[in-house]
Amino acid sequence: MEINLNRVDYIQVGVTSQKTMRLLPALGKKATQKVAVADHDGVLTCFGMKKCDAVPVFKTLPGQKICRIDLGGAVGTPQEKIFVCSGSQVRGFTKKGKQFLTFDANLTESINAMQVSGADLFVCASYIYNHYCDCKDQDYFLSGDKINDIICLSSEDLAHTIPVLACQDRVLRVLQGSELAYEVEVPGQPSVLECYNKDGGDAILYGTTDGKIGSVHIGEGSATTKWEIDNDKKKGGILCLDTYDITGDGVRDLLVGRDDGMVAVYGFDSTNEPTQRFEHALSESVTSIQGGCVGKESYDEILTATYTGWVTGLTTEPQKAELGAGDEVRISKEVQAKVEALRAELEQLQVKVQVGREQYQQTSLSKTAVSVVPTFSINDKFTLCQDDASYSLTLEVQTAIDNLLLQSDVPIDLLDVDNNSAVVSFSECDSEQPNGNFLLATYRCQANTTRLELKVRSIEGQYGTLQAYVTHRLQPKTCQVRQYRIKPLSLHQRTHSIDQDRPMNRLSLVGQFSFAEIHSWVVFCLPEVPEKTPAGESVTFYFLNTFLGTQLHATYSKGEGHFKSDNISTISILSDVLSKEATKRKINLNISYDINDDSVSHTLKMIHPKLEYQLVLARKVQLIDALKELQLHEGNADFLISEYRSILDQSDILLEEYKRQPAHLERLYGMITDLFIDKFKFKGQNVKAKVSSLLEILDSYDLNSLLDFFNEA
Repeated sequence: MEINLNRVDYIQVGVTSQKTMRLLPALGKKATQKVAVADHDGVLTCFGMKKCDAVPVFKTLPGQKICRIDLGGAVGTPQEKIFVCSGSQVRGFTKKGKQFLTFDANLTESINAMQVSGADLFVCASYIYNHYCDCKDQDYFLSGDKINDIICLSSEDLAHTIPVLACQDRVLRVLQGSELAYEVEVPGQPSVLECYNKDGGDAILYGTTDGKIGSVHIGEGSATTKWEIDNDKKKGGILCLDTYDITGDGVRDLLVGRDDGMVAVYGFDSTNEPTQRFEHALSESVTSIQGGCVGKESYDEILTATYTGWVTGLTTEPQKAELGAGDEVRISKEVQAKVEALRAELEQLQVKVQVGREQYQQTSLSKTAVSVVPTFSINDKFTLCQDDASYSLTLEVQTAIDNLLLQSDVPIDLLDVDNNSAVVSFSECDSEQPNGNFLLATYRCQANTTRLELKVRSIEGQYGTLQAYVTHRLQPKTCQVRQYRIKPLSLHQRTHSIDQDRPMNRLSLVGQFSFAEIHSWVVFCLPEVPEKTPAGESVTFYFLNTFLGTQLHATYSKGEGHFKSDNISTISILSDVLSKEATKRKINLNISYDINDDSVSHTLKMIHPKLEYQLVLARKVQLIDALKELQLHEGNADFLISEYRSILDQSDILLEEYKRQPAHLERLYGMITDLFIDKFKFKGQNVKAKVSSLLEILDSYDLNSLLDFFNEA
């Protein structure tokens, strides 16, 4: 079933956070609904639509940044009370704007997730979950990793309300009181949770930072996965979810908002499997999404709030209705009146801007004047993409970006991004100098560009800092700097389990260090490790190398640490970095190794298919120009063998793929070279003189010859 939805922009508020817009319940079955939206200025705005205009119901005074909004009320009554959280405080407002609650949770961290259910209030800070009933403490839980969202389930099948936490370590934690009941593993870092049925039920929906969506059935003692939607088209991460019957078939549809601005609708077929029915692209990340009726009664719509505060509807109301002549005159008058009102508003704004400029010019000439630097918000995200082992850097600004300077003190590759229209230029770098640069790149953005996406690939073992200098188009121009750490094992990603049957190398550390100290070293080395020291006396983490598929098992406690990997280079990097960190703190380490020679051939066999594919791709790309010249000279390509004709037919695809992965072959060569050096380093031999012979073998690559060279060297 095809859905036709038309875009309508309602109002713009300040910069918004995730899940800060809600629709209040309708008074009638198809009546229009009021909208409550909160922003970073601390303002809660409630508005409704009247004669195509947004009419404010109430607006609170500015204050501390509002992070979440939820609706509540007595059980069995319309959920029309509005609750907002800012800092560690929760406030409640009636639908007319009267404040009836101010509750301070007395948390050391700001609340970043909240749910209200009757007299129960559930709040989460970074690692802490608290449950209050009538503003009195009930339950408390300390999570092992950062909490991104919370949802609470209640139904006839469940004996009590079940809180579910979405945690950064790819786990949903299901609680019972103050205890962990069980964990549910999900395929990515969950960023948002939502109930499938608002009226109760045990099915929850989750969205991940890498764009995957799934549904889980939560029971008293266990959970079952109902379905999952993979992110095959490499779209943005999920920021918000909702369910609403927008298609009118009697079944709730799934509404999805992503951080790249994509809004999607998934319907459910007879087998209850989700199928995409609609997609629309907004120019900025979608922080909130709701289904309901806002613009005109009897017309359903999808309401979205974006990062810069635009509240936008995708409505089923047709923009071009086939009406009689009288109706056309009436509509044209309405449109004409709206256009005239907008023109009058625009003229007033132009006058205000002119007056403001004149005042600024006069003030700037004063000797006692102090220049005010305009501040602007940046929404940035630096995440590892498992599919292509690269880091995605997304920068979103509330105003237009003029340019972006990217600077790195470690070697990284910039990869092509399809939806990046900025013009990039590179500056020469002198990496030999102390504090020298390996990369200086400037992106000049087109007008009205507020969102920029870049991709970079790092080299494991090379660690430092990537800095982004963002300059906006406002006057006077100012720049903000964002820093991102490139870690020694930057291409490793947390995973739930590893293959214990692989040949493993072992690194063991023993010394006078605390649990917190060795945890800080692991945080320094590896991504996706929580900054907070885990509870308990020891901890175990599993990691997967997203580029090669090799794995790492880390277990450590006070005074000792044990690391196992099937890649000897991973052990070598860990050994070097951990030794350096311990030396900085003047801690003596007793380091021991257990090297498995079989792991080297195992790693080479894992590299083999990638290396072979890149060599074939490079050979095909080298042939394209010569084959095109032959085709031009002969007039056609019929005389060529089928292999060469296939290369010509796929030349654009091959060139695009080769361009998208610069230096991919060199990276694989570098990994094999490091593997060779590291193998013999642990035996006390320096084989750097034999690297040239290794490169000769790689130039005429054959796996068996390479294995023989490693064994004979």
